[in-house]
Amino acid sequence: MSLRTPLGTVRGLGSAKEGVDHWWAQRLTAVALVPLCLWFVIGLIGVAGGGYEQAIAWIGHPVTAILLILLIVAVFHHAHLGMQVIYEDYIHTGWLKMVAVVGTKFLALILAVASIFAVLKIAFGG
Repeated sequence: MSLRTPLGTVRGLGSAKEGVDHWWAQRLTAVALVPLCLWFVIGLIGVAGGGYEQAIAWIGHPVTAILLILLIVAVFHHAHLGMQVIYEDYIHTGWLKMVAVVGTKFLALILAVASIFAVLKIAFGG
C-alpha cells in the first residue's frame, strides 16, 4: 500500500511515461524547421537553372553547408518523433510497436548520417 496520492504518482508523466519532453522536442524542431525550410526553398530558387556547378558551389559554401546540416538534423528528428507518436497511438501490439519505433529511429539515423556525409563531401571538395 502506497501513501502517495494518485496525482503524486502520475505528476509529470504522460501516457508514454515521458512527461512533456517528447512534445517539446517536436514543437522545437517544428519551429526550427520554419526558417530553415524557407531559407532552403529560397536558396533552391536562387540556384535553379544555374546548372550542376552552381548547385555544388552553393552547397559547398560554409554557411550553406552548416544550414543544410541543421536542416537535415531537424527534419529527421522531427519525422522520427512524429512517427513515434503515430506508432504509440495506433499500434496496440507491444512487440510490433517497439519494432516500428526502433526501426524508424535507425532508419532516420542512417538517412541523416548519409545526408550529412553527402553535404560534408561536397563542402570539403570530395
